[in-house]
Amino acid sequence: MKITRIALAAAVMTAGAAQAAEVTPAEVQFDEYGAVEVSLSGAEGNPENGAAIMTSRGKGNCIACHAVTALNDAPFHGEVGPTLDGVGEYRTAEELRGIVANAKMTFEGSVMPAFYKTSGFIRPGNAYTGKAAKEEDLTPILSAQEIEDVVAYLLTLKES
Repeated sequence: MKITRIALAAAVMTAGAAQAAEVTPAEVQFDEYGAVEVSLSGAEGNPENGAAIMTSRGKGNCIACHAVTALNDAPFHGEVGPTLDGVGEYRTAEELRGIVANAKMTFEGSVMPAFYKTSGFIRPGNAYTGKAAKEEDLTPILSAQEIEDVVAYLLTLKES
């Protein structure tokens, strides 16, 4: 009985160690090319959720700027950014994670929003709005798990 309890406790501790903690936006570590090596949520991404985020106007709305043939059922694909068809063949999960979290770390002049950033924004303040901009951190556009879901979906986009 005692051995069973020890084995159970060890299994629970191992499972807990395997589940990494969520990386906050301020803790994201980009490499010199903008890639992010570790999962932001500590969990696998769900490609179905990623597709929903990419077409949701209240979330990522990636198709507003990028064409994705696999998402042709969703209207209004944009042409501002490159097509994402086949991106899962020439980009790694780490590269995609970095680009979705903050594309400016990979492409300096990108107009793509930083989906996992909370500070460091330029705010207009009194000169434009008549109200002072608040200096507190903002909420990221996507959560850590939503970033992982989008990355999981993008990795499914292979040339046929």
